[in-house]
Amino acid sequence: MLTNMMLSPRISLRKLADLSGRLATALEAGIDARTVWAREAERATGSLRSRLATVSDSINQGEKLSEGLAATEDYFPPLFRQLAEVGELTGHESEVFHQLAEHYRNQLTLRRNFLASITWPVTELVLAVLIIGLLIWIMGWINQTTGAGIDPLGFGLTGNSGLAIYIAFLAVVGLLIFFAVQAMRRGLVWTRPIQRGLLQIPVLGEALQTLSLARLAWSMHLTLHAGVELRRAIRLSLESTRNARYTDQIPQIDAEIVQGNSLYEAFCRTGGYPTEFLDALAVSEQSGRVVESMALLSRQYEERARLALATLTMLAGYAVWAAIALLIITMIFRLFSFYVGALNSAGRM
Repeated sequence: MLTNMMLSPRISLRKLADLSGRLATALEAGIDARTVWAREAERATGSLRSRLATVSDSINQGEKLSEGLAATEDYFPPLFRQLAEVGELTGHESEVFHQLAEHYRNQLTLRRNFLASITWPVTELVLAVLIIGLLIWIMGWINQTTGAGIDPLGFGLTGNSGLAIYIAFLAVVGLLIFFAVQAMRRGLVWTRPIQRGLLQIPVLGEALQTLSLARLAWSMHLTLHAGVELRRAIRLSLESTRNARYTDQIPQIDAEIVQGNSLYEAFCRTGGYPTEFLDALAVSEQSGRVVESMALLSRQYEERARLALATLTMLAGYAVWAAIALLIITMIFRLFSFYVGALNSAGRM
């Protein structure tokens, strides 16, 4: 079940941004929702086609859009499903999808910049790993030819069998990393301590917090602007951060709101929020301009998010360079040890 949960298909960020944009344009032009979703189902391919067909069939049967999206399970992200429902209830579907498209395009740009920045360091790491594999295979060929039994790396891996073990090891490591990333993205319970721990790391924690607060401010602006009930809006906004520090605060903040406390008081008592965020909440509530204040704050945090992503890129680059350096140093010591041992053996002869 756990594997199915992590491997179940989800719409890609690019397709989500494009879909939101097309829905916004079509609905703003006054095209009937049934026609819009039917067209999207016809033009889509792969897993997206079947999910959109499910939504289209549901709407044609007289059901709500939220029911059709719910039938696709977790293929669409929670924020998309919830705000689509809000747009349908309030009659602001085109506006909601327009803002969703803008949000997802911004996320896509940030991710593209991040991947572009770490491509070269990762390429060098991959080349270093491949060179080690080639060396393992070559040593096996030399041993078969000379019968010397040379193992300069000291891992006991040579030839075809050694290369197979090496590849299997890399595959296991790759799968573990993949499952860990997927589990954190989908917010599985056991990843929460990891998410909170990452926020405690200097520099890295500040960057991750900035990215989370940028999503929080934007989601609060969008949900409150769309007319979502306050408690539901705050819950959705906290969930959008995709970080355990904030999602775990949902019950406490909700209880504060139920007791009649202000948003400033609720967020302040839970802790973990910077002064400028809390000050913006306090001033906006006093002036009755929470939506406008969150719009301004989200733009400010959007710029900070770009800087934070640049920081994360730099840290990722350093981590890859460190891995390469560690790999090279290890190989140097292994080869040096083999060379000294060979000299000693020759001297005793």
